[in-house]
Amino acid sequence: MNYYFKSVLVVIVVLLFSATSNAQFPRFKVLAFYSKKVEPAHVEFAVDAIKFFKDLTVGDGFVFDTTSNMADLNDAKLKNYQLVMMLNDFPHNQSQRDAFRKYMENGGGWYGFHVSAYNDQSTNWPWLLDFLGGGVFYRNNWPPMPAKLIVDDQNHSVTKGLPDTFISPTNEWYQWKPSPRERKNIKVLVSLSPENYPFGLKDIIPDGDCPVVWTNTDYRMIYLNMGHGNRIFSDATQDKLIIAALRWVIETDKKGNVFKY
Repeated sequence: MNYYFKSVLVVIVVLLFSATSNAQFPRFKVLAFYSKKVEPAHVEFAVDAIKFFKDLTVGDGFVFDTTSNMADLNDAKLKNYQLVMMLNDFPHNQSQRDAFRKYMENGGGWYGFHVSAYNDQSTNWPWLLDFLGGGVFYRNNWPPMPAKLIVDDQNHSVTKGLPDTFISPTNEWYQWKPSPRERKNIKVLVSLSPENYPFGLKDIIPDGDCPVVWTNTDYRMIYLNMGHGNRIFSDATQDKLIIAALRWVIETDKKGNVFKY
């Protein structure tokens, strides 16, 4: 084998390896929105969450970009990402609302934590209410506390391998009215156990259905009520849930079909 042939062969191998690597890594891109101007405990969560997810990008498996500018919620920006994550913020004006709705209705992915789903009688966004399963914020426990959670469906990819129940770290838990579970297009994966009731000291959840992790099967989305304070990522079982939720929402379309980026 002469020198020229060897050189050509090396170049071909390098090009093929480069093409293969570029096709596989990064597998997908996430854009996470957060605010530094919200409740301190929500800022603490966002700081921890950014570190947690950035640590998962080791090996360039995926891109995790962050922004504290909600104006980045626009068509031009979103088209570059397979998943939008909302850590402690949500759209503020009609332009941002329209961009988010368009993104989701065209197959975009959403991973929301805690306050990203907050809505009440003053929100005036019917689409969001439907997107989240029809539930308006009703009440919460206070102060933040750990809670016993029930895994509603252990066969789902997000909860597969989790125990029937587990103790989730300290969090402020929201209850919604009506419960999202009442909607046929809502799949509840994890709920607050009734064994917690009455739950709280100052503000009390005395009873009722309280889903804390669910998905709207009409969209590629998942919501986790965890997201208050700096203890959310302190438990291996919950960390497993959070990672499984990321993998599921990025790899599954709204019809439940699995696809790869």
